[in-house]
Amino acid sequence: MTSKLNKFIKKNTVFCIAFIFALLSCIFVCPDRHYLSYIDYKTIACLFSTLAVVCALRNIMFFTILSRKIVKTVGNLRMLAIALVIITFVGSMLIANDMALITFLPLGYLALSVTGNEKYSAYIFILQNISANLGGMVTPFGNPQNLYLYSYFNIPTGEFTLIMLPPFILAVLMLIACCLPLKSTKLKMDKQIEKPLDKKKTVIYIILFILSILAVFRILPYLIITAIIVVTLLIFDRGALYSVDYPLIFTFVMFFIFAGNVSRLDIIHGFVSTLAEKSTLLLSLFSCQFISNVPTAILLSKFTDNYKELLLGVNIGGTGTIIASLASLITFSEFKTLYPNDTKHYFKLFTALNLLFLAVLTVFALVFSV
Repeated sequence: MTSKLNKFIKKNTVFCIAFIFALLSCIFVCPDRHYLSYIDYKTIACLFSTLAVVCALRNIMFFTILSRKIVKTVGNLRMLAIALVIITFVGSMLIANDMALITFLPLGYLALSVTGNEKYSAYIFILQNISANLGGMVTPFGNPQNLYLYSYFNIPTGEFTLIMLPPFILAVLMLIACCLPLKSTKLKMDKQIEKPLDKKKTVIYIILFILSILAVFRILPYLIITAIIVVTLLIFDRGALYSVDYPLIFTFVMFFIFAGNVSRLDIIHGFVSTLAEKSTLLLSLFSCQFISNVPTAILLSKFTDNYKELLLGVNIGGTGTIIASLASLITFSEFKTLYPNDTKHYFKLFTALNLLFLAVLTVFALVFSV
């Protein structure tokens, strides 16, 4: 029992921290009817729907087959790195940053191991991690914090894109530039036999994915779409519903409770509101480095209406420390499992590269976006 609990805590550390924060906040603000208004139900429903469909697509090896075909078209190490970065970048725009990493980090390991280039694993893993965090910034469903802020502030889709497009383009250029120093060593991929795609399920799941995106964009009612997705997956793939990252969803719920309670404390509300008025961008950037970008987005949304700076802050702020983004912990966990003796090197390189991206993008946002 104890070992199972330790395993759960280790695997879901962020959820456990969020639960403790929410519980402690309940001491200062006793549970009442206002608690029900804390939770953004659309965010929860849309997050669940997207994750469920992505799990179904993963179960039929859709992303693995697609990404392997793309990687096989490259001829050298440099192009392989660029391909992995772009695949992860685009993946985060469509299936969220954490799912993109879960899906494409193993591909990076496979591609490097079968071509004898494992010494570059730390560097490419970190670039994939940065690309997942920054690639998702341009779409409302690319990062969990975007989904929440897009819904909470009812941001027009066009305005959302215009806010995030400039730093997005800069991030793309920086990531490609980081790949260029790698040698153009020729590669040979293995000839592993791949399971053919289930065309029927592929079509069904892609339609479900499109429906989930339309719900995010407020084109279709999210409750009806969520119900359609649940019923369809109960018929075709119940395992996808079991595989959803429920701790992530409940992490949102815990942070909603924590943020709601904190916003009702007059002393804290006044102090944070004052800081947010001075610079929501810098406050959110700083906060991300210590409590991660998702809880920062939820918490600061209660103290400011400046969603432009908050959007920029919680997306750019996903770079920096290893706890600045939930997705970064996924990458570190994966690397630690594969290379347990090389974590110090990974941590140093991770910190150096992330601080570089954080500094450049912060200056860019301050000068050109705010």
